[in-house]
Amino acid sequence: MALKRSLFDDEHDIFRNSFRRFIAEQVSPHTERWRQQGHVDRDAFRRAGDQGFLLMWADVGFGGAGIRDFRYEQIVIEENMRRGDVGFYMTLHSRIVAPYIGELGNAELKQRVLPGCVRGETSLGIAITESGAGSDLAGIRTRAENRGDHWLLNGSKTYISNGQIGDLFVVAARTVPERKHGIGLFLVDARMEGFRRGRNLKKMGLKAQDTSELFFDDVRVPQANVLGDPERGFSYLSQFLAEERLIGSCMYIAHAQEAFDITFDYICERRVFGRPLGAMQNARFKMAEMRAQLDAIQVFVDYCVMEHNAGRLTAAVAAEAKLLASELEGRVMDECVQLHGGAGYMDEYRISRMYTDARISRIYAGSSEIMKEIIARDIGLDDRKMT
Repeated sequence: MALKRSLFDDEHDIFRNSFRRFIAEQVSPHTERWRQQGHVDRDAFRRAGDQGFLLMWADVGFGGAGIRDFRYEQIVIEENMRRGDVGFYMTLHSRIVAPYIGELGNAELKQRVLPGCVRGETSLGIAITESGAGSDLAGIRTRAENRGDHWLLNGSKTYISNGQIGDLFVVAARTVPERKHGIGLFLVDARMEGFRRGRNLKKMGLKAQDTSELFFDDVRVPQANVLGDPERGFSYLSQFLAEERLIGSCMYIAHAQEAFDITFDYICERRVFGRPLGAMQNARFKMAEMRAQLDAIQVFVDYCVMEHNAGRLTAAVAAEAKLLASELEGRVMDECVQLHGGAGYMDEYRISRMYTDARISRIYAGSSEIMKEIIARDIGLDDRKMT
């Protein structure tokens, strides 16, 4: 039995039950087809929007509920990871991309864009990564030139989530060539001339989630679509990454918990030498060890959620949560496949698909190595200042 968590109250429980019904009715029946076609149905976002599950933080004037309590998004993440599909990137849309518009966009842009995002009629993506610039944001080569009434955008991006089904993309581009951090953020409509989608990239896991190349050839971006100061994009990205890593942490621990649960059921049913596999000391000890680790990291992630609600979550602590949760997810998936035996290697068993889905967790939103670098610098071990 998982640790009883104290951060949720009765209203959160009511919301969880409501969202769980949505997942059971609108997501679970389609997940296998989504994996086969390589993307979720575009209409899935609209159905989520119809029930008020998208951009819950948005003000009522934009059609949102004005809910700033991150625990509600944590519930969305947990229920989707456990009973839906990891490739349904609702939270990317709602909490990773949309806040750039909500916090950095001007009044006209927000009124023009956010209502459609709340309703799920418009889906969002964020285009940062390039072939030579992943965790190192300063390596971005896509460029934007100020042409007075518009910016001219040229370059390419890769590994972009929602790349095939996205309607609007927050694009990071270099605006000051001579400055390492001279980067701006631009909202690009997929209908703009010069915008082009590349192929839907083949991946090890996350089969239901489309990941694409995007190309920008003399794309004219109106001044109204500039997000904040066009020279402070690096600062904005760094600011928003703390929440993105918290989101990841919630995903990873929920995914690991689900792997534990289905493995528990399996070892209780599977018989070896006339006894349930779960009665054997190795299986019992492995499960006990995972239970203790899951509970410990869940407590830390829940603490980070409350710190984030209070506006106190730092980039370094978010990096700690991301590092610990993603590394634990990887260990749990490996142990759970092992406890499934040969069945764990078969895709007809969910644990096989979960194993490959989980491998990216230690890479995206900042690799484990980058997380360690952030933490090391925070405690005073900065190689740039040490001799």
